[in-house]
Amino acid sequence: MNILVDTNVISELRRGRNADSRVMRWFAAIPPEDIFTSVIVLGELRRGIELVSRRDQRQAEVLAQWYDIVRERLGDRVLAVDEPVMTVWARISAPDVLPAYDGLIAATALLHGLTVATRNTRDYRRSGVQVVNPWEQK
Repeated sequence: MNILVDTNVISELRRGRNADSRVMRWFAAIPPEDIFTSVIVLGELRRGIELVSRRDQRQAEVLAQWYDIVRERLGDRVLAVDEPVMTVWARISAPDVLPAYDGLIAATALLHGLTVATRNTRDYRRSGVQVVNPWEQK
């Protein structure tokens, strides 16, 4: 099963030894080549780093180094929001618009036949995309 990881999953994994053990076990069982994400998720991570930099430049630098490692490991498995994704987004957003980022991530996953891994399952399920919540995995 190919997975599109949401921001909350990547952020949880960043916690290392303090991360939820269910999330860590779930993630460790997935072959790296089956893990994808969206440019939207990367944007959310970068925004978080920018917010941290306003109060703690040293921590922001640590997070930026972590981000670079994550980005390198993902390689070409970061999916763009392009016209085909926007076409799917338009379909799943009518008549009830999903939250902006979640809708675009769901559309990306639907277009590419991926399951979204997230803690925020409610909004994603409305889109019709397959969802897994790593926090609920045994």
